[in-house]
Amino acid sequence: MAPDSRGTTPRTRPSARILVVGGGYVGMYTALRLQRKLKQRLRSGDAEIVVVTPEPYMTYQPFLPEAAAGSISPRHVVVPLRRVLNRCAIVIGEVGHIDHAERTASVTTLATGEDGAGAREVDYDEIVIAPGSVSRTLPVPGLADFGIGFKTVEEAIGLRNHVIEQMDIASATRDPAIRDAALTFVFVGGGYAGVEALAELEDMARYTARYYHNIKPADLRWILVEASGRILPEVGEAMGAYALGELRGRNIDVRLDTRLDTCEDRVAVLSDGSRFPTRTLVWTAGVRPAPLLAAAGLPLTERGRLRCAATLGVEGVPHAWAAGDAAAVPDLTAAEPGRETAPNAQHAVRQAKVLADNVLAAIEGRPLREYRHAYAGSVASLGLHKGVAHVYGRRLKGYPAWLMHRAYHLSRVPTFNRKARVLAEWTLAGLFKREIVSLGSLEHPRAEFARAAGDGAGGTPSPGAPPGDG
Repeated sequence: MAPDSRGTTPRTRPSARILVVGGGYVGMYTALRLQRKLKQRLRSGDAEIVVVTPEPYMTYQPFLPEAAAGSISPRHVVVPLRRVLNRCAIVIGEVGHIDHAERTASVTTLATGEDGAGAREVDYDEIVIAPGSVSRTLPVPGLADFGIGFKTVEEAIGLRNHVIEQMDIASATRDPAIRDAALTFVFVGGGYAGVEALAELEDMARYTARYYHNIKPADLRWILVEASGRILPEVGEAMGAYALGELRGRNIDVRLDTRLDTCEDRVAVLSDGSRFPTRTLVWTAGVRPAPLLAAAGLPLTERGRLRCAATLGVEGVPHAWAAGDAAAVPDLTAAEPGRETAPNAQHAVRQAKVLADNVLAAIEGRPLREYRHAYAGSVASLGLHKGVAHVYGRRLKGYPAWLMHRAYHLSRVPTFNRKARVLAEWTLAGLFKREIVSLGSLEHPRAEFARAAGDGAGGTPSPGAPPGDG
């Protein structure tokens, strides 16, 4: 084989290259199963698994509310992909375009633009498309300027820091308007993310208030805005009603059948005419498919998800596979025809197993099997020692539901290492007091040095130094 322009001999192309787009639930679990099944072929170089992901870790999203509340360390909410997928090639970047006819994908990496080489073309034999989802925003005036998301560990920790900083501002100011706005927290969206995030942070802030001489728990105002007539529809009507009563019993203002009309100038204006000056607006009103899907040239549903068969192959497109948030998968266990599996972690983890097996079956010329899983139910936390659950037809509430919530997610978080660390943190949290420190400066690590450099030069900080929270 002739050497390339750098004088080196290129590596022989493996007979089976599998490209996995995304490092979330589906991407990580699919690649993990594939590397186990292809262990010998990977070792000999006869097969290759390439995982393209924007972040070098998988985020276990059900633990984000507890991370925001300080019950779990942020580093234990994420799983490092290079450690878990040690036989895969991990590429930190994003797929911008897929040419499935040529079986190539255009990948931009952290080095794109630095070395002038442009996007990297990656060829493949089989492709697993699992880029996940992004926040579904609406054209609400002011939302892009003042809204805070809750899909990543960075957003969860940033929100925790922000809430404590607002309490610092309220404690220090003499302006009652600033104080009231700082102590008003508005959450939009009554699904899992919104309810669990609000409940955990309200718990944390109420505890934190005891360390402020001029802030009482009753001074904090928490508002949940939900466009439909119920919250937590996943846990059933009865448990949703219980959760609603639990939140309102904690003096949380839950507004049903209500929308956010505008949040310009840090004033949340609701469809019922209410106006709330606030410095905190958390947007958790649903998700939408990743933008990559629209550019992939593959069949999509009306909602923008990949149209898949029960085998998790993209309909009518050989060698292309999808699952999780990106895929519309028929639910073979549903009583009524045409229903699709819910885009949640319960299905994603199980779909990844079937998907990996079917990719191998396709490579080896064996029959494919269909994905079939009856929905087991749902659990939700409402703060420390409080929760709701509807599992296999049984309803639980309060402490038993909260305990089930923790036990279930502990069993599902990947790797024994993470399970042990999370369990250790929960145990220690039960023995000692909550941590209430804010590390907001972590979000701007160069600010202090830029300020010092500006002062040392006899001038002002450089334009790159971020302003304080205002």
